[in-house]
Amino acid sequence: MTPRVWLITGISSGFGRHLAEQLLGRGDRVVGTVRRPETVADLRDKFPDLLRVEVLDVRNTEVLRAVVERTVADLGRVDVAINNAGYGVFGAAEEVSDEQLEGVLATNLTACIQLIRAVLPHMRAAGGGRIIQLSSYGGQVAFAGNSMYHATKWGIEGFCESVAQEVAPFGIGVTIVEPGGARTEFRYGSAQVADPLHAYVGNPARAFEAMLDPANGLAVGDPARMAAAIIDSVDRQPAPLRMVLGSQALDSTVTTLRKRIADFEAQRDLAASTDYPPGE
Repeated sequence: MTPRVWLITGISSGFGRHLAEQLLGRGDRVVGTVRRPETVADLRDKFPDLLRVEVLDVRNTEVLRAVVERTVADLGRVDVAINNAGYGVFGAAEEVSDEQLEGVLATNLTACIQLIRAVLPHMRAAGGGRIIQLSSYGGQVAFAGNSMYHATKWGIEGFCESVAQEVAPFGIGVTIVEPGGARTEFRYGSAQVADPLHAYVGNPARAFEAMLDPANGLAVGDPARMAAAIIDSVDRQPAPLRMVLGSQALDSTVTTLRKRIADFEAQRDLAASTDYPPGE
């Protein structure tokens, strides 16, 4: 198999790091973005001919586009683009600061949209490609205290589902990855927590505090196995639109969707009552 060229945002830790390690280990080319290049110095030393490190704050659209253009100019193509960079902001909606809100929207939503928009012309010209969007089962299931994170994930999932239909005729596949809890820095390092308001003491919005405390037990998800499943998905045709990783995530998603369908089904009479009568 011809080695692929992968463009991955956020390879310094978490899923991005596992993806890069596994891909480089099998001989693929990886263009990985980081904010601090020293975090991947070991990978660059080990795979000098296969890894290209780009310093990027994904919120900077101009630089993001330049990374894509430079990758195509130097390596000839982008076979797979993975939107991985992202983080969580936890707290009740009114506890989250404007700065926290703007930052998580810019990183988890706008930057992902812009990377996809930047690679699409090159994938069209090449006659195909694969886009992988790291979302979360939180793109389908909502919890109190996670409203800003859910806003980004529900938003990017709707965007990707629409784009998948637009680009399928060009041979471009789009896969939304919905992991459950995993033992990465996302949960135990990079998460931001809003300044608490006294009114929310004992509120469901504070439930996330137990989740973020490793003393309460580690997440069951193995990020290395999840990364391997993501890589394997690129060989599946057609591209799976969604891929849930983690048994707890799947159970929670199925339970939520069944309840949602039941709620919709119960509204059939109400929905029909707002139509024009037949013949009018």
